[in-house]
Amino acid sequence: MTPILVAKDVDIFYGDFHAIKKVSMNAEIGTVNALIGPSGCGKTTFLRALNRMHDMTPGARVEGTIQVDGQNIYGPGVDPVVMRRRIGMVFQKPNPFPTMSVFDNTVAGLKLAGIRDKNQLMEVAERSLRGAALWEEVKDRLHMPGMGLSGGQQQRLCIARALAVQPDVLLMDEPTSALDPASTAKIEELMSELKKVTTILIVTHNMQQAARISDTCSVFLNGDMIEHGPTEQIFQNPQDKRTEDYVSGRFG
Repeated sequence: MTPILVAKDVDIFYGDFHAIKKVSMNAEIGTVNALIGPSGCGKTTFLRALNRMHDMTPGARVEGTIQVDGQNIYGPGVDPVVMRRRIGMVFQKPNPFPTMSVFDNTVAGLKLAGIRDKNQLMEVAERSLRGAALWEEVKDRLHMPGMGLSGGQQQRLCIARALAVQPDVLLMDEPTSALDPASTAKIEELMSELKKVTTILIVTHNMQQAARISDTCSVFLNGDMIEHGPTEQIFQNPQDKRTEDYVSGRFG
C-alpha cells in the first residue's frame, strides 16, 4: 500500500524541553492509525505537529520532515492554511463555531476559501453531514445553531466540517473522551466508513477502542515511539516489553 503521510526523524522542542525524539512513521492510504501510550507521553504533541499547530505556540519548534502525498508540510513557501485543508483536525472537546448554524459550521472552510455558490455549498454540506452520519438528524435543523446539538452530534458536526474540504488526512485527538457510550459507538462506526475516503490518525487513551478501530498502532513513551506496527501485533505479540506492559495494563 502507498503511504500518504511519512514522518521521518521528527523532533519537537518547547524551548529547551525535548518533547518528541526522532519519531518516524508512515500512514497508508485508507487506514486508521492509533497513537497510544500513557498520559503526557507525547501523542498529542506529535499529532499537532502533523498540521502545524505548533506554529502558534511560542518557543515551539519542529525538526525533521513530515510529508503528505510527497510534499514537506514544513517546506519553504508552504501556506499552513492551505495545508490544513489537506490535513483536517478534530479535537477532544467538540468546538462548533458558537455563532454559526449547523449549515454554516459545515461549510465554513469552503466559505473561507471564497466559495459562495449556494447550490455547491448545499451539495457539500449534505455530502459531509452524510459522511459524518449526521444528515438524518439535522436535515430539518440546518439553520439552527450548531451549539444547540447534543455533545455527540456536535462532535460529528466538527467531523463534517473537516470532511467538507476533502482532506487527505484526518487527525483526531481523543474525539470520544468527552462523549457517552452511545455517541462513542457512533463515532467508532463512522471511522470505519471514513477510512474509505481519508486516512485517519487518532490519539486515544482507550485500549479497547484502539484495538477495535485501528489498523496500526504507534506506542509512545516519554517522547519516544517505542513500537509501531499492525494493531493485532501490538496487542497480541508486541516486540517491546514496555509495549506489552502498557497494553496489558501493568502501567499507564
